[in-house]
Amino acid sequence: MPREMEFRRIPGLPPYVFTIIDSLKLEARRAGRDVIDLGFGNPDLPSPQIAVDKLAEAVHNTRNHRYSASRGIPKLRQAAADMYQRRFGVTLDPETEIISTIGAKEGFSHLMWVLLQPGDAAIVPTPSYPIHIWGPYFAGADARQVAIGDGTDASGYIDRVMEAWEYGWPKPRVVVLSFPHNPTTTIATKEDLQRLVDWARERDVVLVHDLAYADMTFDGWRPPSIMECDGAKEVAVELYSMTKSYSMAGWRVAFLVGRPDVVGALAKLKSYLDYGTFQPIQIAATVTLNEALDFPTEVSAVYESRRNTLCDGLDRIGWDIHRPKGTMFAWARIPEPYREMGSIEFATHVIESCDVAVSPGVGFGPGGDGFVRFALIENEQRTGQAIRNLKKGLTRLQ
Repeated sequence: MPREMEFRRIPGLPPYVFTIIDSLKLEARRAGRDVIDLGFGNPDLPSPQIAVDKLAEAVHNTRNHRYSASRGIPKLRQAAADMYQRRFGVTLDPETEIISTIGAKEGFSHLMWVLLQPGDAAIVPTPSYPIHIWGPYFAGADARQVAIGDGTDASGYIDRVMEAWEYGWPKPRVVVLSFPHNPTTTIATKEDLQRLVDWARERDVVLVHDLAYADMTFDGWRPPSIMECDGAKEVAVELYSMTKSYSMAGWRVAFLVGRPDVVGALAKLKSYLDYGTFQPIQIAATVTLNEALDFPTEVSAVYESRRNTLCDGLDRIGWDIHRPKGTMFAWARIPEPYREMGSIEFATHVIESCDVAVSPGVGFGPGGDGFVRFALIENEQRTGQAIRNLKKGLTRLQ
């Protein structure tokens, strides 16, 4: 009988708290209850028809079944460059300043490998998308968590980042950013990002900006790319994903753009690790970027309508909530009558009493425990039903 294996890295991972809610949701559905899932941020809208058609066409060409290029095929990188020029007015060299990744999560994780090693440190926001916190840890580095604030604007967070760098030792080599932010929906202006770029240019710091929600924005607001800032290519890289903007979550197509030596370092690592996304997917993504120009705007309008239904409904039942300007989420402080529960106990109560699933804030880091996250993944009718369920089940709000 072999002795029990000692695994590396995995033992340090905390329990994935979202599985608690998933188990309760599954148990309730098995009991015949109609649980409305506003927890998992899994886009429900179909991908562009042009992407589906081009994928079906490309997959029949057997030449596309062979190994592809880990950096992404040239036409895909050119399409990403053209999109950045149209969307942000930013000129990028598709040969040296763009690489395709197998989704933003893969790109970010492996990027941490080339930027960090044991003994290094990164500054990351808390609460945050879990891989932003754990990516540096997987690279053997320290992740110094800085509170992102109340979910309204980024200026205070940027001040705290600068302070954490000045007083930290060893000096962090990487600062992780993501605006609009998941889960807090915090936004940043171009002036905010420029301030960070100017600061980083005077220090040996790389800024890593995850722009996952570049196009999912509301009320006429448009988020900036960090690459719009003067001097950004000297200190910054940015991840842009087709997951949310084009409702292509399962396709796993994203890009790292910006500072050439950082992009090149990731390309070198990936040349040892993978052969890129399946080539028909890359071909379909190329056509989509070039031709489905209105799709991100159409997707954003759908999520804005859902946001309005959710936030208006919560306001009516006495649950005060910040109205997000971006992302596919709403970040809600636990109502005062239930606040002593903490986010896991409260999210459990919401499933058991209201047949509604939400994400407990503590799953995004210790700074999130007083909150829950709603995902805008149900249509207006289902969201309206969720509001009625919450009104009936959260009796202390009455």
